[in-house]
Amino acid sequence: MTTTSKTVARSDIPPNTRRGAEIRVLLGPATVGATTGFLGVATLEPGESIAEHYHPYSEEFLYVISGTLTVDLDGDPVVVPADSGVMVPINARHRLRNTGTEQVRAVFHLCPLAPRPELGHVDTETAAEAAEVARRA
Repeated sequence: MTTTSKTVARSDIPPNTRRGAEIRVLLGPATVGATTGFLGVATLEPGESIAEHYHPYSEEFLYVISGTLTVDLDGDPVVVPADSGVMVPINARHRLRNTGTEQVRAVFHLCPLAPRPELGHVDTETAAEAAEVARRA
């Protein structure tokens, strides 16, 4: 078996803002042919959020590089400061919010992959609804 390595820069990936703040999947099936999970970076400016959702097949690991991230985990706010991480269990509803005054940059990794991509992510609110939750908080 031949293993091929590929380096992917954050700037190589266009931002996905469909769920609110910026998400970029750097390493995954589409970019490097990964078969077990994917890794990316979320960037949230002050007041931004990523809409609530859950993963029926995957655990999600979040590591905050800079800023302080609030993760609403099954409705309970969990504050994750820089240089800290949190695990989101399979089927746990979660929303990411930046309630601070500086940009949040966090690395996320999900595994295992869902049997099909369309089964891996279930939205429970829109980006507009998440923004309203963040505004009220």
